[in-house]
Amino acid sequence: MKELTALLLPAENRFQFLEEVQGVLSPEQFEKIRAVFEGSAELLGIVEAKTLSMSRLCARVFGPKTESGHRVCGGPPPEKPQDSQRRPGHGRASHRRYTGARRIPVPHPQHQPGDPCPDCRRGKLRRQKAPATTVTLRAQPPVAALIHERERLRCDTCGTVFSAPIPAQAAQEKFDPSVGVMVGLLRYGSGMPFHRLERLQRSVGVPLPASVQWEQALRVARCLEPVVEHLLHLAAQSAVFYNDDTAMRIAGVRQQIQAEDNPKRTGIFTTGIVCEGLQGEEARSIRILRTGRHHAGENLGRVLDRRPKDRPPPLQMCDALERNQPREHPTELCHCTVHARRQFVDIRAQFPQECRQVVESLGHVYRVDAQCRKEQLGPQERLRRHQAQSGPVMEMLRQELQQAVDQKKIEPNSALGGAVAYVLDRWATLTLFLKVPGAPLDNNPTERLLKNAILHRKNSLHYKTQRGADVGDTFMTLIETCRANGVNPFDYLLAVVRNEAAARADPASWMPWNYDPSRSSETPPTPTNR
Repeated sequence: MKELTALLLPAENRFQFLEEVQGVLSPEQFEKIRAVFEGSAELLGIVEAKTLSMSRLCARVFGPKTESGHRVCGGPPPEKPQDSQRRPGHGRASHRRYTGARRIPVPHPQHQPGDPCPDCRRGKLRRQKAPATTVTLRAQPPVAALIHERERLRCDTCGTVFSAPIPAQAAQEKFDPSVGVMVGLLRYGSGMPFHRLERLQRSVGVPLPASVQWEQALRVARCLEPVVEHLLHLAAQSAVFYNDDTAMRIAGVRQQIQAEDNPKRTGIFTTGIVCEGLQGEEARSIRILRTGRHHAGENLGRVLDRRPKDRPPPLQMCDALERNQPREHPTELCHCTVHARRQFVDIRAQFPQECRQVVESLGHVYRVDAQCRKEQLGPQERLRRHQAQSGPVMEMLRQELQQAVDQKKIEPNSALGGAVAYVLDRWATLTLFLKVPGAPLDNNPTERLLKNAILHRKNSLHYKTQRGADVGDTFMTLIETCRANGVNPFDYLLAVVRNEAAARADPASWMPWNYDPSRSSETPPTPTNR
């Protein structure tokens, strides 16, 4: 450890070195050098703190492996039933999956409906409901340019110049609203930084500087704010909330923290909130992302501030960190079984038999839940199924863990003792799915939601200002909500921007699940730059 510490410069020397080389290196090279310095310092800090097991440290450095039951407990993977049909999603995609394609009807060149059959001469030709299809894919730049070269005529006597009028199909604005929508979708929906898109556009002959990309994305974000505001109001009425957060970087906020004499909080976070069970829209799901100095519980509290006081407390799924719970709003707390399971997965090499018992018991619960989803059972039927099939297994697990603790078969200060204490202390919240209809098993929806923010953090490294983070949250909230509800995010965002006045006057009619898709093809004036 001392040798590793000696190889790393002290913090003040690292900052001084980075300042010295910043003026010599290009921005791309400097970011790589800075990332190496910060990563090595963070890794050494983790090793010195001794807060991670070797398996979790290796997973963080080299990437995690799957935590499937057969890999954790050993043995061959479970046999899958041999089905003659191919699994959906493998092979070529059907033409029905190309929902964003432009469809062109092609009439038959020789025959029409009602004509006699040219083969048998007895029947008549009838139009079929499903046409024959041919799919053609063509590549194009993310942002394309169209130049109208208007003819100019000049009088050779008086010098007057006559230019052809601007054609009707030419936009009055240089940047169509679709530019800002595409830039936002690439940056905040796919993790492509502005400088990377700038390089791509330059290589295809359509320059689009990073500063211009930000201006167009900001114009679009201002149009989307009323829709996001109404979306937050609807989210507050949900019956089930999932929340968690991940670390984020905002350069301007970090400078503010460093300028404070004694900051009470030094962390910056992106909070993900998944809202389900919307009243009257049970099948709808809302995804919210918020970035700043507030924790997940505080951001959830801001959403619940919009909830009527007479509504019953909602279900809340999160991990066991206290900062995930809103302080001023009561919730029916559920704790994530995956976090509890991981306590045993991390120590499976030292305690294989005890970990196998926990992993196999939870595996049975998940198989029951998967069967409930396959049969599309309602909350009450799902509850009765879990009580009948999962309840005995979980009760047996609890008794065996408690018996091992009472008989002192487990050392309380060992890693196994800590994992068992984690489960027993939170048994009521970990098994709420056996008592309350609709209670979830884990916080995986939020973990999947935060992957998009993590992708942005890896590719763009940080936001520059809090305003930039707010714009990213606006885009990510609507993009992820569209994806969760099977809506094309490009068409939806473009429809809202092109109908800004209507969306601002009645945002309830412009939710991702009830807007009119045909309005995305209209061409009203571009959004005003307020």
